[in-house]
Amino acid sequence: MTAHFRLATVADAATLSRFGADTFIDWYLPDNDPENVQLHVQQTYSEQHQTAEITDPGQYIMLGTIDGVLAGYTLLRTATPCPNHSTPDMAEIRRFYVGRPWHGTGLAMALMDAVVRYGHTIGAHGFWLTCWERNPRALAFYAKCGFHQVGLTTFTVGTDVQTDHLLALGL
Repeated sequence: MTAHFRLATVADAATLSRFGADTFIDWYLPDNDPENVQLHVQQTYSEQHQTAEITDPGQYIMLGTIDGVLAGYTLLRTATPCPNHSTPDMAEIRRFYVGRPWHGTGLAMALMDAVVRYGHTIGAHGFWLTCWERNPRALAFYAKCGFHQVGLTTFTVGTDVQTDHLLALGL
């Protein structure tokens, strides 16, 4: 498996919309109210919303492809401060998605390495992200990447306010 990484362009918006929605539904529908999941998907993964994220100068979407197929992506944001921490020059990894067919292939670690390297090139000295408390697989992966818990925060899926771990790297 050879993964290739690049920043998204507006031409990727439709593909990102489908991939993001499908991945979110795949992972979160089994443990959440279907109406809340659908509301979140509508608010977050429309093609128009993806285009806005791609063209936002403070956001960078890195795609991971294998044989020309989107296998994962991450959304890096530079203008969002880490809650309860005043450390300068931290970037938020807002989304980190790898499609189920590529789990266990090494793509996730390669994608994390790529986004952290890219973050450093645009001036980030640390990174933070949130992860749902009921996602032990992701929590274990982020710990393997060197992230550690620095607090708790909330994330809303539809109308359901959930508890997330606040994780940081380089804090």
